[in-house]
Amino acid sequence: MSQVTGNAFDVKLFTRVFRYVSPYKTVFYLALFLTIILAGLGVLRPLLIGKIIDEYVIENDPTGLLYLTLVVVGILLLEAVAQFYQTYYSNWIGQSVTIDLRSKLFTHITSFKLRYFDNTAIGTLVTRCISDIETIAQIFSQGLLTVMGELLKLIVVISVMFVINWKLTLYSLAPIPVLVVVMIVFKNAIKRAFQQVRNQVAKLNAFVQEHIVGMSIVQVFNREKKEKEKFEKINKAHRTAHIRSIWAYSIFFPVVEILSAVSLALLVWWGVGGALENEVSQGDLVAFILFIYMLFRPIRQLADRFNVLQMGMVGSERVFRVLDTESNIEDDGNLNSGITGEISFENVWFGYNTEEWVLKNLSFEVKEGETVAFVGATGAGKTSVINLLNRFYEFQQGDIKLNGTSIRDYDITYLRNSVAIVLQDVFLFSDSIEQNISLNNPDISLEDIKKAAEAVGASDFIERLPGTYEYDVKERGGMLSVGQRQLISFIRAYVYNPKILILDEATSSVDTESELLIQRAIDKLTENRTSIVIAHRLSTIQKADKIIVMDKGEIVEQGSNEELLKLNGYYKRLFDSQFKNEDS
Repeated sequence: MSQVTGNAFDVKLFTRVFRYVSPYKTVFYLALFLTIILAGLGVLRPLLIGKIIDEYVIENDPTGLLYLTLVVVGILLLEAVAQFYQTYYSNWIGQSVTIDLRSKLFTHITSFKLRYFDNTAIGTLVTRCISDIETIAQIFSQGLLTVMGELLKLIVVISVMFVINWKLTLYSLAPIPVLVVVMIVFKNAIKRAFQQVRNQVAKLNAFVQEHIVGMSIVQVFNREKKEKEKFEKINKAHRTAHIRSIWAYSIFFPVVEILSAVSLALLVWWGVGGALENEVSQGDLVAFILFIYMLFRPIRQLADRFNVLQMGMVGSERVFRVLDTESNIEDDGNLNSGITGEISFENVWFGYNTEEWVLKNLSFEVKEGETVAFVGATGAGKTSVINLLNRFYEFQQGDIKLNGTSIRDYDITYLRNSVAIVLQDVFLFSDSIEQNISLNNPDISLEDIKKAAEAVGASDFIERLPGTYEYDVKERGGMLSVGQRQLISFIRAYVYNPKILILDEATSSVDTESELLIQRAIDKLTENRTSIVIAHRLSTIQKADKIIVMDKGEIVEQGSNEELLKLNGYYKRLFDSQFKNEDS
């Protein structure tokens, strides 16, 4: 995803970006109108200054000089006001497009299958949502209207120069063909440099985000020095990419200044001679000097703004590539009722890669209100079962039914509202306990949360916290212990009142005291509710109505704890081994 080839004037891509201006077209046209006004106002000043010299300075007319000077000052003030509003509206449009596009991109990303995130660096997506979209905003705030304004100003200036004196204009414009060639070379060089800069920014973001999240692993295994070396390598590549763009600028701007000086020298050389022979007035000569500055300043800015457009095109190509990615679960179902907790897997085959099956011909049934536990070695396929039930991943063969209806026939929002998952690794947002439980759902009141906390036995520890339910748990819940975070996740599941509850290794990472508290919470949560429990600790699932033993994606045994022990098979060996180790 990091490689891009953005074209500076890709019409198709630009048209797609421009569609986001549609809701703000009135403001855009106003900014465009001001851009046209500014192009005209800018040309008036040199003309009036030339007139002042010819008619009032040389003719020694103080009254006329004062009058026309005031007119020039008035034009300057009018130009300043127009420039203010043109700049404000241009930036306003850019930021409005940014907020719409960023919202659309974020919403699209949240609809992706989990497999997409398995294969994509989070830092890369952060770059797409933040800095890449900022470059698109600059298309409108610093690129498009500015380029249009500068081009229009060039056209007006050159036209007026030809009207005043075509010979003087030709002499003044003699270096322009050389400048055009220089601009083409500069454009190509800076385009490659900007592409490399954006690619390196994405790599840098991905590396920093990943290593800050995993900092505990870096420090535990004493990898600070090695990771620093890797970071320095990426950082140097980022610096090198920026230096390439700086190198292009450092050559281009001096060349523009030299050509500007050459143009001015030609103007003075021929213009002074013309003035001496009365072919050119002194006022026109001064006006042409000002016109030269007006010509080369926009040309220099055009190159810079052109590169802003290039960066915007590169950023938009990357953003639209994510928007065009079809990695979402198809939501063709329309059923919004009927789930009560009855589950059946019918000959289900699933693989993250179709060549490597994780689940093979899996079939089992769970009756409404039953508690079913899945056990087996790591990699047996237990977690894959719950991923399929919630449609986080799609199975390739067979069918999964809830109350006799395929899960693909249910509306996906209704399906996921009916199934709650409590994971081993609880994720909490940097927010209050109340918001982490309700997830900003307006239908869940604080009173509901307090009742749920009491029901699962977590109200005591919450009430002891400063601010109680308003306590900020910080990033990933770092201010709470593992057991406390787990209890928060139980409250979260409880308030949503799901038809089906899934507990994935919910007690594997907590101490004995917390496990007893959590076990009581589990008993409360699973009461009169269909529950699927995945656990390594067999002591936590002995009360289950049914235990399904999995190995290499297949069911090898199933039955109650007593029934499986009597079989003297896989479960019995696992049971004896685990309790023997605990006794030791």
